Amino acid sequence: QGHGRPQRLTFEGQHAPGLPVLQVLQSKHTGRRLGARAPVSLRLIAALLEDAGADVLLEALGALGCEYHIEPQRPARSLRWTRTKPDPCPRTVPSEVWAAEEQVLLLLEPEEFLQGLRQLTQTCGPSCSVPWVCPESSTGPHLAVIGLDAYLWYRSQQPSSQHVQQPESPAVACAPVTLSWPKVEEALVLLQLWAHLDVLLVASWQELTQNICAFTRALAQRPLKQYRDSCAFSFCVAGRWAAGERVARDGTGLRGVWWRQIRQFHRVSPAVADAIVTAFPSPRLLQQAYMSCSSEQERLALLADLPVKTGGVGRPRRVGPDLSRRICLFLTTTNPELLLDLSS
Repeated sequence: QGHGRPQRLTFEGQHAPGLPVLQVLQSKHTGRRLGARAPVSLRLIAALLEDAGADVLLEALGALGCEYHIEPQRPARSLRWTRTKPDPCPRTVPSEVWAAEEQVLLLLEPEEFLQGLRQLTQTCGPSCSVPWVCPESSTGPHLAVIGLDAYLWYRSQQPSSQHVQQPESPAVACAPVTLSWPKVEEALVLLQLWAHLDVLLVASWQELTQNICAFTRALAQRPLKQYRDSCAFSFCVAGRWAAGERVARDGTGLRGVWWRQIRQFHRVSPAVADAIVTAFPSPRLLQQAYMSCSSEQERLALLADLPVKTGGVGRPRRVGPDLSRRICLFLTTTNPELLLDLSS
């Protein structure tokens, strides 16, 4: 399985210099598939594909639209994600978005993992070298172990005379015979807090594949999210409010957002929201009106008598004192624990 024709796995979108930044950062498919513009490349070590369950991973990567490259280098049984910078790259994109970033996932056998845990717990200290971590590397790897639970259960069921067996390879020659789950959990906490290593424990290749695909998708979407966060109005990068309301750079559409915010109050109909927005087209204008009031009572009742259109059906309506009080408190109070709706 590990001897198939190597495939080139780099996502390098070809874009004209005049295209918008978002067209470079965004993938064509932001859902289940990554698309050809995904700025991440994935490299698989050939030894990883010798496992019988590796076909599940390759099929899932193909369904995800992710290209991969098979390499013979060490460390064995590992995956490596690297950030790919598009060529040409828009100058308006911050340099930190395309900063070199490499993520490594090591797949360990249960015996090999338990051996490393024993080494870590017995020699933990300033001079202790963390297993699986290369001192020359600037970032620590992520670890994944398939079937650790089943392995520990199997070991616990073996007679004591059968505990010592011929190891399968030199890598696991010093593996502990057995280790209880409480000890494993202790070591996992130590790995996370002291060694800063994340460990993924899965029961099968299917579960491991789901996590790898989710991680790959998140890395591919990270440049777009970082660019959005770097903008002054991240909710308005693509000309659309985060809630779905279209907002232009000149502020057109903010009145619709204000209307939607009023509708979020409990028991507020579209007609009532229309009445408030018609009288005060923005929250800033309403705040200025509150500041001009001479008393607290006047502020609380400022919106109470605003007429609400009923379309000629039924008797005339008004906003009412309850909603007027809630909106006033929402815009003027400095108490974050204040309960706005007395009926809740």
